[in-house]
Amino acid sequence: MGTKTYLAFDFGASSGRAILGKIENGKMSLTEVHRFANGPQDINGELYWDFNGQIASIKEGIRKALAVEKNIASIAIDTWGVDYVLFKKDGTPARMPYNYRDPRTDNIPAEVFKLVSEEDLYRRTGIQMMQLNTLYQLYAHKKAHPEDFEDATLLLIPDAMTYMLSGAMTCEYTEASTSNLLDANARDWDFELIDKLGLPRSIFPKIVKPCTPAGTLLPSLQQEFGCGPIPVVKIGAHDTASAVASVPATGEGQWAYVSCGTWALLGAETNQPLMTDETRQVPLTNEGGLEDKIRFLTNIMGTWLLQETKRVWNEAGRNVSFGDICAMAEKASPCCYLVNPNDSRFLTPGDMPARVREICRETKQGENLSDAEVVRCLYDSLALCFREKLMKLEKVLGAKYQCLNIVGGGTKDSLLMQLTADAIGIPVVAGPIEATSIGNIIGQAIADGELHGLNDARNMVRRSFEVETYQPKAGDKELWNTAATKIRH
Repeated sequence: MGTKTYLAFDFGASSGRAILGKIENGKMSLTEVHRFANGPQDINGELYWDFNGQIASIKEGIRKALAVEKNIASIAIDTWGVDYVLFKKDGTPARMPYNYRDPRTDNIPAEVFKLVSEEDLYRRTGIQMMQLNTLYQLYAHKKAHPEDFEDATLLLIPDAMTYMLSGAMTCEYTEASTSNLLDANARDWDFELIDKLGLPRSIFPKIVKPCTPAGTLLPSLQQEFGCGPIPVVKIGAHDTASAVASVPATGEGQWAYVSCGTWALLGAETNQPLMTDETRQVPLTNEGGLEDKIRFLTNIMGTWLLQETKRVWNEAGRNVSFGDICAMAEKASPCCYLVNPNDSRFLTPGDMPARVREICRETKQGENLSDAEVVRCLYDSLALCFREKLMKLEKVLGAKYQCLNIVGGGTKDSLLMQLTADAIGIPVVAGPIEATSIGNIIGQAIADGELHGLNDARNMVRRSFEVETYQPKAGDKELWNTAATKIRH
């Protein structure tokens, strides 16, 4: 193993960053070279992504990376799932890409289920029903703007960004697996389903595996940056696929994880999809991972709940930090108020504290919750949701986990980590924080031959990054057992 430096672009739902990852002497180190905002834009009541701004941020990241390291081995991009760009024949976007929180899909699932039942959809794709899935977005898009589909090519967001760098018009498997349009067993587009939905087959490009070359930086970009033909790679382009690749776990199939950020994805790594009525009702979804693994998981509305609370309060002039929110929650009594974090009212941007209070009034838990009680409600509810979903995962897989690995930005919240350990009654192993960027670099290094698969990569993660273990507080067991009887997620 030599010394190689890779450039990872990691886009989240509110920000993005460019990170250089160096692999040297069997260990990885990270250097952030660029950070930028990446939120939805509200244009006449519709939510979009600023795709041109995203590409400009990528270019700036490349410039800054080259100023630090001239010999970049490759570049790769990961983002959230489900969103897409429709490219016209001339290679330009038909319109700005919609943001998955746009409400245009509010009534679309009911229309889709007239064409194909919810049960049949799950048997085909193995994907949890969420109205933000690409399937429902495309159906709504075609109703409103059928002209966008003429002579067009569909690229999911990270594939669209990779196309702008390399000219490669392909869809990476882990990202495409979030679309609700793949045959989960064949791991390719389900064209029979696509026909039933009235979507044109012609828009769907070839699917390629993660850890494979996409091409090299376009000649025009090489000239712009004053560099050579840097390889551009398809990694686990869905950010959770990259995050799971970085879980510092040992053993085959003996561990569970949460990739904790704006969304919290709780699950296990399996070799084959599992699609039964029981797994549909949990609900558990079957998304793609590296090395043909399945990320068998459930989607939970994670730190988005706290992010929106902070945003709403700060827009009202309060200047509240996440540390302030954590301190408020610690002062409130535990498990007094509980909500379902996946309540559909929490999906769209808005007044999160008001929505929490509304649900607590409706469920006769209390009136006029204080701000501290609101945030404590969110913390306790997330921890209990993790508990219930983990128990259902164990039941379905016939497993009994001895710890829960949590990776990603949410691990910086020590209160959430401790409450999760208390609720589930087993240790939480938290870290690494930069899981997605690490997984992105892992994918590039595997494509480059610098790493020899996931086991090799995870061994390197354990050598390179610290984790923190949170032990459950024995005295709180009865409190959480009682709270768990109050609400079902």
